Amino acid sequence: MNAHTGNARQPLSKVQHLICDLMFKLSRIGAACILLLPVMSRLTMARTSNYSLFQRSWSLAQNETAYQGGQASQLATIIGTVTDVNGQPVEGATVRLMDSQATDLGTVTTSALGFFEFDNIATGISLQVTVNAVGFAQWESPLIVLQPGQREQLDVSKLKITEVHTTMTVSPESSEEIAVQQVKVEEKQRGLGIIPNFFTVYDPNPAPLTAKLKFDLSFRVLRDPFTFAGVAMIAGAGQASRSPAYRSGTKGYAERFGANYANQFTTIMIGGAILPTLLRQDPRYYYQGSGTKTSRTLHALSALVMTKGDNGKTQPNFSSLGGDLASAAIAASYYPERNEESKTIMENFAVNTAVHVVVRLLQEFVFHPVKSTAIDDPSDPAGGQVSPR
Repeated sequence: MNAHTGNARQPLSKVQHLICDLMFKLSRIGAACILLLPVMSRLTMARTSNYSLFQRSWSLAQNETAYQGGQASQLATIIGTVTDVNGQPVEGATVRLMDSQATDLGTVTTSALGFFEFDNIATGISLQVTVNAVGFAQWESPLIVLQPGQREQLDVSKLKITEVHTTMTVSPESSEEIAVQQVKVEEKQRGLGIIPNFFTVYDPNPAPLTAKLKFDLSFRVLRDPFTFAGVAMIAGAGQASRSPAYRSGTKGYAERFGANYANQFTTIMIGGAILPTLLRQDPRYYYQGSGTKTSRTLHALSALVMTKGDNGKTQPNFSSLGGDLASAAIAASYYPERNEESKTIMENFAVNTAVHVVVRLLQEFVFHPVKSTAIDDPSDPAGGQVSPR
């Protein structure tokens, strides 16, 4: 084996190997950087552009904020709390903001704590605030002129309770209803506590009676216990004096009682219901109650021949006179045959008229009005003892 010591290549050491390998890798990295250089340049330019855009946006936002802040500084605010006289908050009150021309600029409602607020209010003009709440009187502020940026606080304390003026008119629905109420009062009227005084009216201008009320009032008298007691007493007096001439004994008294009650029935029904309905007249006696005794006596006696119509006007009392005469004529038909008919009619008519004279005087001077709780002006009709017209 020939050995060429002078020309032979010496093997590389480990250090040299590492250096060569490092240089090779760096060369590759450098080549890669050269290839990436255009891309990096573009990225850098884009980043710079985005940063500039951000700066411009930030600057605009700051400018807008500054502008709005400048505007806000030109506006004002009104706040307040609404409370009652006890210092309690009034919730749900309606608060209105108006200018001097009463133009509505805004409406808010108070919170549970009574608080309200108006913001962004124009300045330099006259303003007024009103507060309205259910059950309270309206509150109005004086005119306010706000300055830019002012925060005005209103004192709406001690809100007053509203004054309620209630006018209540209590009246029946119609004239007929008024008459019904008056008759209810009249049916409770009694002279000396026992004698029916149903056909007396104490109101100078009572409501006119309907036909039904005239009949109801008449039947009320006819079925009253005192009416039967009065008839019984008259029959007893007639039996004692034997006038008219009925038979004696119980049977005769019964006939006399029946005749007397029939006489009262026809007098009351014809003079108190039938004729007043047909002639549209008021069968009641109008109590005067004032003046001299002479004037009151004349008034009571004149009621026998004069009365008021349903229209309120004074007119001849054909109802009472006709009732007495008709009753007397009917009574003659069932009186004993031995009595002269014409004489009996006139006697009965005279008796009926005399009874009415006594009744009218009692109604004017003895019987007193009953105060009504059902109506304001009690009208109290009455019919006197046996014949109550």
